[in-house]
Amino acid sequence: MSSCKEEENSDQQPKWLWVHGPIIVGAGPSGLAVSACLKENGVPSLILEKSDCIASLWQHKTYDRLKLHLPRQFCQLPLFGFPKDFPKYPTKDQFIFYLEEYARHFFIVPKFKQAVKVAEFDHVSGFWRVQTQDFTYLSKWLIVATGENAEPVIPDIQGIDKFKGAVIHTSVYKSGTAFNNQKVLVIGCGNSGMEVSLDLCRHNAIAHMVVRNSVHVLPREMLGISTFSVAMALLKWMPLRMVDKLLLLVANLTLGSTDKLGLRRPKTGPLELKNVTGKTPVLDVGALSQIRTGKIQIMPGVKEITKIGAKFLDGKEREFDSIILATGYKSNVPSWFKGDFFTEQGMPKTPFPNSWKGGNGLYTVGFTRRGLLGTTNDAKNIARDVSDQWRKYKDFCKNFCTTRNLSDSQGICF
Repeated sequence: MSSCKEEENSDQQPKWLWVHGPIIVGAGPSGLAVSACLKENGVPSLILEKSDCIASLWQHKTYDRLKLHLPRQFCQLPLFGFPKDFPKYPTKDQFIFYLEEYARHFFIVPKFKQAVKVAEFDHVSGFWRVQTQDFTYLSKWLIVATGENAEPVIPDIQGIDKFKGAVIHTSVYKSGTAFNNQKVLVIGCGNSGMEVSLDLCRHNAIAHMVVRNSVHVLPREMLGISTFSVAMALLKWMPLRMVDKLLLLVANLTLGSTDKLGLRRPKTGPLELKNVTGKTPVLDVGALSQIRTGKIQIMPGVKEITKIGAKFLDGKEREFDSIILATGYKSNVPSWFKGDFFTEQGMPKTPFPNSWKGGNGLYTVGFTRRGLLGTTNDAKNIARDVSDQWRKYKDFCKNFCTTRNLSDSQGICF
C-alpha cells in the first residue's frame, strides 16, 4: 500500500497524508476482515486504531473465562479459518491468537494510537478528511469498522457515587478471585451478567444478579448440536417465527420454565427480538443451575444505590461489598463522525441488509447485529464495491501526486 504526504506550513497544524485506498477506522475483527477482503481484490487500505493493538476490546476488556458462545465455524473471518486443532468453542486467548495470525497472514499493519477526532466528507474536494492527534488523512473512501460494541455503557443509577465499595464495569472485570467471599451485586442479566455471576460463584463469592427486564435463556446446545447451528439450519426451511417456537419448545423441555426462576421471557421470540432490537438471547453455560440452587440470587430492578448496598423496586434493601455493571457496550461513532448516515445511538439508519453502504464512498462493517457472520457479509460486499471503483480511480491517484510533485519518498508507505 502507498500514500503521498504533504505537510502544512504551520508546525502547530496536523500534517496530512494522502491515502491511496480506503481508510478503515477500527482494528477489531470487522476492520481486519474488510482489510483482508480488500487486499484479496487488489485494493490497499489503511487501518487507524486508537488503541495499541488489534482487537483491543478482546485483549483489554474481556474476562478470563470468556469463550466464544457460538461454534468456531460461525465466528471465523473471511478467507482464513481457525486452526483445525482449536476446540469447538475457542477461548478468549485462542480467539486473540487467531486474530493476530489473521493479521499476519494478510500483512495487515494498522497505525496504532491514532484516535479519530473528526471524520467528515469534504464536498468541495470530494474526499473524506479523517483527523487524529497526529495527522489529517485524506481518502476517497471511509470504512467505519468500530462496530456496535466500542464503548462501555455506564448507567446513571441514583446514589451510585455514594457507594463505599468497588464499582466496576465488566470491561475491567477479569476474574472472581478479587471478590472471594464478597456479596456482589451484578447489574445486568445478558450473557456477560450470567457468566460473571457464574464466575463469582466459582470463586466463593455470593452473586446477586439484577433482572430488570424480560430475557430469553436458551441452552447452548440441543442434543449435542449448537443451538445456533440448529436455528440456522431450520431458517432455511421454515419462517422465523416458526423457528422461534421450536427453539422455545426445546428450551422449555431442557431448561424448564425460566419464569419460575425470575427470568421472565419476552413475548417476542428470541430470533425475532434479536433482528428487531439487537438484543441477544442468553446461551446458558451453567448459570441456570446456580440460580436454581440459590448460589446466584435473582434481584429486581435497582431503585437506588446506598453507601453500603442497594434498594430495590420491590422495597427490599441489601448490603453489598462490590457492584459489577454488566450493562453492555455501545457504538462510539457519534463522538467523531460528522454526517447523517448514523442514528444518535451510532447505528446506521439504513436497515440490514443494506446498512453496509452509504453515500460518497462511505461504508460500515460490523453494525448488522448479526455477529461475525454479518461482519463477513459486510466485508465481502464492501470489497467488491470498492474494487470496482478502485480500478478506475488508481490512475487518478498517481496523476494527483505527479502534478503536485509528491512521491512516496516524501511520505510514508502504508
